[in-house]
Amino acid sequence: MLKRLLIASITTSVLSLVSTSAIAKDAKELVIGTSAGPYADQVKLGIKPILEKQGYKVKVIEFNDYIQPNFALAEGSLDANAFQHIVYLTKFSTDNKLALSELIKVPTAPIAIYSKKHRSLTEVKEGTTVALPNDPTNQARALVLLEQLGWLKLKAKVDPVRASENDVAVNLKKIKLIPLEAAQLPRSLEDTDYSFVNGNYALASGLKLTEALAQEKISTRYQNLVAIRTADKDKPWVKDLEAAYRSREFLAVTNQYFSGFAKPDYQQALEATKK
Repeated sequence: MLKRLLIASITTSVLSLVSTSAIAKDAKELVIGTSAGPYADQVKLGIKPILEKQGYKVKVIEFNDYIQPNFALAEGSLDANAFQHIVYLTKFSTDNKLALSELIKVPTAPIAIYSKKHRSLTEVKEGTTVALPNDPTNQARALVLLEQLGWLKLKAKVDPVRASENDVAVNLKKIKLIPLEAAQLPRSLEDTDYSFVNGNYALASGLKLTEALAQEKISTRYQNLVAIRTADKDKPWVKDLEAAYRSREFLAVTNQYFSGFAKPDYQQALEATKK
């Protein structure tokens, strides 16, 4: 109960601060919430300039957690947010009874395995330490990649979205798994043989996505997205926001500033066609 009251108090405080920017806003003013880092940069460098040329005023608000942005969106202090994938959005919206929907996928930094002690994955041996996220969603992604690498085998018919350490059937390489908070994983590279690091934390810590020894083949369910209130889906500004992401201008920004990010289908389609 105390934890719920604390979260409610924090939520109220943040929303009161955010909402001051949304009071009496006109139809051409958009407030977009993102996680701090590359997804905020995507909006600032790519989306905001496109929309401002169309007469919009765009304000970007950065959050340092994954709880407030959806509450702020549902409450109306944000018009859209960009920080999460559909697995998280669906669970969070269901658990908290929020009417939120996906608008469009965005270029996404994949989870990947890094090392400061080894130059390749062939150096794995018995006792090799491997740090991985301790949250359910990202741990599942890391375990699936470890299975693809041939380091372990998961139980038959296990749901790859929900796989956990308990679902490891055979530890083929006899590695030692070390679950950690996702934010701690970049620092863990000083002590572990290998560490999985989420793309946003990798970039924030100075790691380059192109330095990873292996990256997940990111599926659409783990691609980050823009979320909106379900009731807003047919509004003109929503169509303009989606069009900005689908534009060649944003593709050019993606290629220039977000090398190594997994591109959504519509960007891959643009690249496959002649300009």
